[in-house]
Amino acid sequence: MRSSGIISAAVRHALSALAALALMYCSANAADLGVAAKFFSEPVVIDRADGKPPAALVRAADGRVLGYAFSSLDVSGSVGYAGRPLDIVAAVTPDGIVAGAEIVAHEEPILVIGIPRDALAAYVADFRGFDVRGSATLKSAGEPAHGPHAVAGATITSTVIRDAIVRSARAVLRSRINAPERAVRLDRETLRRSSWSSLLAEGAVQRRLVSRGEAAKLLGTQDSEPDKAFIDLWMALATPPPIGESLLGQRTYESETAKIGPDDDLLLIGASGLYSFKGTEWRQSGTFTRIEIVQGSRTLRLKPADHTAVESLHAAGAPELREIAVFRIPQASGFDSTKPFRLDVDLGAGAAASGPALVSLDYRIPDRYLIAAPAEPPAASTTAAPTPVQTVWQEIWWARRYEIGVLGAMLTVLAGILIFQDTVTAHGAFYSRLRTGYLLTTLVFLGFIANAQLSVVNVLTFIHALLSGFRWELFLLDPLVFLLWSFVAFSMLFWGRGVFCGWLCPFGTLQELTNQLARRLGIKQIEIPFGLHERLWMIKYVLFVAILAISLRSILTAFQLAEVEPFKTAITMKFLREWPFGVYAGLLLLAGLFVERFYCRYLCPLGAALAIPARMRMFEWLKRYRECGAECHVCARRCTVQAIHPLGQINPNECIYCLKCQANYFDQDVCLHLKKRAQRRQPLPQAPSKPS
Repeated sequence: MRSSGIISAAVRHALSALAALALMYCSANAADLGVAAKFFSEPVVIDRADGKPPAALVRAADGRVLGYAFSSLDVSGSVGYAGRPLDIVAAVTPDGIVAGAEIVAHEEPILVIGIPRDALAAYVADFRGFDVRGSATLKSAGEPAHGPHAVAGATITSTVIRDAIVRSARAVLRSRINAPERAVRLDRETLRRSSWSSLLAEGAVQRRLVSRGEAAKLLGTQDSEPDKAFIDLWMALATPPPIGESLLGQRTYESETAKIGPDDDLLLIGASGLYSFKGTEWRQSGTFTRIEIVQGSRTLRLKPADHTAVESLHAAGAPELREIAVFRIPQASGFDSTKPFRLDVDLGAGAAASGPALVSLDYRIPDRYLIAAPAEPPAASTTAAPTPVQTVWQEIWWARRYEIGVLGAMLTVLAGILIFQDTVTAHGAFYSRLRTGYLLTTLVFLGFIANAQLSVVNVLTFIHALLSGFRWELFLLDPLVFLLWSFVAFSMLFWGRGVFCGWLCPFGTLQELTNQLARRLGIKQIEIPFGLHERLWMIKYVLFVAILAISLRSILTAFQLAEVEPFKTAITMKFLREWPFGVYAGLLLLAGLFVERFYCRYLCPLGAALAIPARMRMFEWLKRYRECGAECHVCARRCTVQAIHPLGQINPNECIYCLKCQANYFDQDVCLHLKKRAQRRQPLPQAPSKPS
């Protein structure tokens, strides 16, 4: 109860620090673009940054335009994998070639501690000469050059840095280098929220109300209630963030923009009334036959594959609509979002079967969402537009598709073990071999190959994301960690926090396997009295609360304190670190030879963090007999983490769900209850008969 009070106080402290966090973000000083001078081989003059997005013109001494210097934080709001600001000063030439890049500020945990500073600087510097107009996929050994190699041990963070450079450079190019035929371009960078009334007043949202009387006239029919709505149609170009994010909400908007290329568009259509603009025919025909986009002489048919149904509008004051859909319109279709267009809706066969009854909704994006081209574009304005590419997280998921497949198989097997645990543990030898094999797979694949070791740093990242602006794409950057956390969150509802600790933690499995080896070699185990053991539990909870509280003041200090976890040293970096970190991890493993899972029991802040929400689990799957803790203490003595009270109760906050107690539950050679029941079933021996 005392630990719960401490944790509750920390949560209240976290919520009260929201305003401080916001001020900290806003007060970050803008990067000095003067460092970009070193990227050029001749003396240059760097103008003051201006425009949308902000960038500084870089000129030679004779006035030639050499490029544009920018800050990735100012241009694209770049953040690292930990959700904290990531700022890179870079310069791009009018031809789309990166002249140079230098990271000036970051708070990435893997880079703060563990990765040499020189390796990070060399990785960023290697972007010199990179063409941002083409593919920007990270290369691996043996592949053609598509960008610098990732920093060893920090692949995901390397990808985030790469995306910050490429995405910002493309945004700057798009704003400064315009094709001759495009006098204006759509503003895709400005971030702002608007209310429904504001969007309506400025013309960002357009409406077409068709009464039942008007529809009846077009269709050549009669209607007894002509004043009521037949279809109340609304439409908006949702590509600009102030429109799209206001109408769809941040999560849906970011999800939709992640599916499109840099020059594609989003169109939102919604309606209420009797008539559906989508209908049902599209399910068979593969095309929305009731609606089409008309722009000049071009007609665009909308496809089901390019649409997403939306439940409701998020803008304050927006009406409740019966159906809402977002349509993705590729640039290759020829659609120009800067020019007027209209939506035609087919109401059905018209009067006297003279053709379809059409109603139209005209639309033109307001001028405030357009950016004029420079009055005198540079001579290199013939630069080709950047090639649309996948978003960074989609590239990562595709590149790691085989690892994702293996992890999916592992999680499926584990789910089967947990659901059918009675059947699995009823066969003791099979369960023992299955568990040992699974732990080896976790250690070798999840740990040493995939580096998918969850950490308390992930918990801090999630909490700070909730406090400072949640963005799904940050968590999608590491697919294995994302899938693991999703499975852990699901499993906590049914089985508690122990599923991860007992089956999916590489360092935990390393401790358990080395302890098993130690037992086989005859190393005597240290039995810690339960009273002392129960008090040592508190250490990990205090560590977690301390790390969380410190992170509210200094995330860097919290990341340093999180080094109490040996995961990065032993698993991610495989002991290739400075000797103090290696010695610390080695001492923990050494202690684990004498006290099974020593670190898990007393020091793991991640285990403490998982134990808090896991108290909401819905079921009690583990079985016990009346004799447990009264007449028999076998399970308590054999428990991997000593989570069973001497009186027989299992502490769910400490249980790692290894299922050893359930294997004992079904073992007639171990369980006292089963032994007694077997004795009762045996017939009493008969007395020998007396000789006559």
